[in-house]
Amino acid sequence: MSRVALVTGGSRGIGRAISQRLAAHGHEVAINYTANKDAAQAVVEAIEQAGGTAIAVQADVGDPDDVAAMFEIVTERLGPVEILVNNAGITRDGLLLRMSLEAWDDVIETNLRSVFLVTKTALKPMLRARWGRVISLSSVSGISGNPGQANYAASKAAVIGFTKSVAREVGSRGITVNAVAPGFIQTDMTEALGDRVTVAAAERVAVGRLGQPEEVAAAVGYLSSDEAAYVTGHTLVVDGGIAL
Repeated sequence: MSRVALVTGGSRGIGRAISQRLAAHGHEVAINYTANKDAAQAVVEAIEQAGGTAIAVQADVGDPDDVAAMFEIVTERLGPVEILVNNAGITRDGLLLRMSLEAWDDVIETNLRSVFLVTKTALKPMLRARWGRVISLSSVSGISGNPGQANYAASKAAVIGFTKSVAREVGSRGITVNAVAPGFIQTDMTEALGDRVTVAAAERVAVGRLGQPEEVAAAVGYLSSDEAAYVTGHTLVVDGGIAL
């Protein structure tokens, strides 16, 4: 059954793979982006060339006015959001003693405040329809911590707590709320770290390699499906065993 899906930060990396996976499952996909319109439009074109339906929607998901406007556009063009993927996220790494308040606030606003704002807005029509899927991207950093990422790990740990709480609130209305916690995934961001860092990271992974965005997207695809109707409040770790 075709549903309307919204993917925040859906224009590149994991978000792009998720957008394409949902479209391949027959869903109409709204791809949110903050600044890179060309990248978002490229995902739309790739989905359309594969026979799917997609639109690109610009919004700062940490801003309540932008979030409200985004949902108005998606509802007008595609219909009410039935599948929400909170994927937008940033890093501002640094040791805690050197971390600025700005670096802390930027990460919390994008990675956590956005999940609150977007989920709260999406739930209203889901509650009326008595069906919905909310999947938020956490991280293994939010489970086991990571040096130099106190802000990022805190935001991603909070996403897990948020997920469990909201799952309890809306489960009786046919809405599931879950999280996916990726490990070291091969994207543009990880490639920028250089070969030395990525090779060292791969050596820590039980399966001996970095993950692919499509492998995270597969987990999101499952949690968004009817087959996952009895899975809620769960954090699905997709890390190749790095957190073992």
